[in-house]
Amino acid sequence: MKPIDELVRRAIIGDGAAFTELWDTNIESLRAYLAGTVMKQYDTFHIDDICSRSFEKAFRQIRSYDPSRSKFSTWLRAIARNTALDTIEAEERSSRKFVSIDDGDTRVAVIDNMGDGESTPLDSIIKDEDEEKLGRYIAALPELYREVASKRLIEGLQYKEIADETGLALNTVRTRIRRAKALIDNMKADDENDWER
Repeated sequence: MKPIDELVRRAIIGDGAAFTELWDTNIESLRAYLAGTVMKQYDTFHIDDICSRSFEKAFRQIRSYDPSRSKFSTWLRAIARNTALDTIEAEERSSRKFVSIDDGDTRVAVIDNMGDGESTPLDSIIKDEDEEKLGRYIAALPELYREVASKRLIEGLQYKEIADETGLALNTVRTRIRRAKALIDNMKADDENDWER
């Protein structure tokens, strides 16, 4: 059995370390693939974001991977290509929803609600409950995002501080935190839907 097949086998049975190793083994070639194909006009931040989303999808769908049909890297590239195209299309749709506030090219989103900055005892109780919930959400994240999410959302560290502490590139930190926040938002939405039923 090839080393990559062994990593896939371990990832299928839930070994997070094996999946992290799959990330380490494939991330550079996946970045190069995206930069040379569907994301030629995008910067490294956007490319890293697509890589993170693609690995997240691969992690969730790993049981559907069939090594007899394709190499893992080929399967991962297909996921990345589809993710990139979907994201580009969604961003184009989203950018059409913004309105110009001057006659130039500046586009802004309107902030509907801003707090007055005052804190009440009830706010403190809600904050404590929210932090406890946030800790549970972070614990449920894939291993890839857990550490940076905790450092940013619980400890309140800046991106550069996280990069320095973890030895990760700054863009990688930004991308992982962005994906972690999106995953946490999804978990919150699922909880709210369950509560409404």
